[in-house]
Amino acid sequence: MTILVIEDDRKTGDYLKKGLTESGYQVDLIRNGADGLHQALAHPYELIVLDVMLPGLDGWQIMQALRAKRDLPVIFLTARDHVRDRIHGLELGADDYLVKPFSFTELVLRIRTLLRRGVIRESDVFQVADLHVDVLRRRVTRQGTDIALTNKEFALLHLFCKRQGEALSRTLIASEVWDMNFDSDTNVVDVAIKRLRAKLDQPFDIKLIHTVRSIGYSFGASGDSH
Repeated sequence: MTILVIEDDRKTGDYLKKGLTESGYQVDLIRNGADGLHQALAHPYELIVLDVMLPGLDGWQIMQALRAKRDLPVIFLTARDHVRDRIHGLELGADDYLVKPFSFTELVLRIRTLLRRGVIRESDVFQVADLHVDVLRRRVTRQGTDIALTNKEFALLHLFCKRQGEALSRTLIASEVWDMNFDSDTNVVDVAIKRLRAKLDQPFDIKLIHTVRSIGYSFGASGDSH
């Protein structure tokens, strides 16, 4: 497994290269942004550990340029610990964000998790017909109109967006959204669907939530709702 570390702090960079090499990885260390981006695009690395504050190109610029050309796991490792920085890094396409000072053991565990998972990442933004869902900002709009949802309604919509076109049973929905086993005497799913439809579908021509007879519900821009 080959890892690229882009880190300008000499002590941190050397520590990372030594520790990751001893953990069984082949490690290349680059100490500035421009060379780091060139190296990342020129070689088939399995994962990149990326600092934000770098000479030349910063980590944000590297991430943006990298995602336009390649899809591989990236962990930001940085002293920038504001929530807005974390959100920005994840919005740019990073898979993880670890703040300095950091635990080397935690870093290795996160690297192993990402390498097992591969490059398949869950989308942060969904567009279904005229519906726009921004998961990170928890913002939902249709035709440019903001739609306010409760936490459970948002979780339900997020599930629908991830499973577009699938017939989802009430049991599955209850398990995923409420973390509960579905009881046939409980109508919590149907009530939540009714409330979500009132906000998401009723004011608009295109209906997105569809009842699948004898099964449950499906979500998408086509299909017959009942």
